[in-house]
Amino acid sequence: MTATAWSPVDVLREMWSLPFMVNAFRAGTLVAVLAGVTGWFMVARRQTFAGHTLSVVGFPGAAGAVLLGVPVWVGYVGFTVVTGLVLSRGSAGGSAGGSVGREEDSALIGTVQAFALACGFWFVVLYAGLLGGTTSLLFGSFLAITTGQVTFLLALTVAVVAVLAVLGRRLLLATVDPAVAQARGVPVRALDAVFLVLLAVSVAATVQVTGALLVFALLVLPAAAAQRLTARPALAVAMSVLIGAAVVWTALTVAFFSPYPFGFWLTALAFAVYVAAAAWGRTRERAR
Repeated sequence: MTATAWSPVDVLREMWSLPFMVNAFRAGTLVAVLAGVTGWFMVARRQTFAGHTLSVVGFPGAAGAVLLGVPVWVGYVGFTVVTGLVLSRGSAGGSAGGSVGREEDSALIGTVQAFALACGFWFVVLYAGLLGGTTSLLFGSFLAITTGQVTFLLALTVAVVAVLAVLGRRLLLATVDPAVAQARGVPVRALDAVFLVLLAVSVAATVQVTGALLVFALLVLPAAAAQRLTARPALAVAMSVLIGAAVVWTALTVAFFSPYPFGFWLTALAFAVYVAAAAWGRTRERAR
C-alpha cells in the first residue's frame, strides 16, 4: 500500500475485502450482544464464578469434539449446557439463601471446574493426532470463523435474547431481591436454572471467538463497566452491549494491522474501559 493510500477509508476497505475479516466482525458483533446482555445479569447476580467455570468447560468440550470427530461447536454447546444444568441443580438446592447455601454452591462449582480441566487434558492426551488448535481453543482466533459459524451464532443470539426479553422483569426482581420475588409468586429456583442454561449457551457462543480462557473479556468487563456508569438496568444492559461491540471492533482492527494476537487486544482494551469507568464512577461519587 502506498503512503497516500493510508486513509481510514482505504484501511477499512482493505480489511473488509477479506471474507474471513467480514465473518470475524459479524461474529464479534453477535457475541458482543449476547455477552453484553447475559453478562450484565451474571454480574448483577454475582455468578461470575459460575460463568468462569462454564468458560473453562468450553476447553474439554472442544477437545472432546475433536477427539470424537464431531464439529467443535457441538462440544462447546453440549458440555456447557450440561454443566449449566448441573450447576442449576446445586443452585436450586441452596437458593433459599444464607451462607451455607452459598458455600455449597461454591464447592460444587469448584469441583465441576477442576473435573472439567482434568477431562480437557485427558481428551488432548487421548487424541492420536496432533491437536494443533489447542492455542485457538484456549485463546481464540478470528482467522477461522466461517459463514456457518456466523449463522449459528445469530440463531443462538436471537434465541437467548428473546428468552431474556420475556423473563427480564421477573429475572431482574429475583436478582435484586429473591425473597420479595418469591413472596410475589415468582419461581425463583426455576429462573435460576433457566438463567444458568442461557449463560451456558452464551459462553459456548462467546468461546468460539475469544477462546476458553478469554471469555471474561466480553462476559464480565463490559457489564461491570456499564454498572459503574449507571444504575439503571435497561441503560446498563444497552451500554454493556455497546462497550462490548466497540471493544471487539477495535481489537479486530488493531490485531489485523499489528503482530500481536486478537486476544491480547481484546482483553487489554476491555480492561482499560473498565478502569476508566471505575475511575469515572469514583469521581462522580466523591463529587456528590
